[in-house]
Amino acid sequence: MNDFEPGIKPSGLFWTTAVNPSALQFNQGTGVAQFHLESFAIPDFGNFGNATSPSPTSVPAHVSFTVTWAAGGGRSKVRDTTFDFTGHYVTGPANITFSVSDDGGPVITSDAAGQSNPGPPGVGKERNGVFFS
Repeated sequence: MNDFEPGIKPSGLFWTTAVNPSALQFNQGTGVAQFHLESFAIPDFGNFGNATSPSPTSVPAHVSFTVTWAAGGGRSKVRDTTFDFTGHYVTGPANITFSVSDDGGPVITSDAAGQSNPGPPGVGKERNGVFFS
């Protein structure tokens, strides 16, 4: 069993980690984008119960992935005053390739053939919370 994730920060922030901004290339106007990480260090906590325990243990692991948004779809606007959220997006197909392993362990590959269909994919700009206007 595996639970690959960055853990819980003292602030309570979870399942989130900083990456180098160069891992993301995008063109907001056309909707074309790519997010790529190679051999990114991430702990494997083994299971969710251990990851959320007061004294979690983990083993070193590394993840590689590429998410590509190809655009070519329609443009959409969203404005939700109930939840203070607005955005402009370009839709289109997306593709994900993913592999992860404990250091020295077997590689786990998700969708190695690139047949993923995450959706509805889109690239754009959004504002929410205190930035909503």
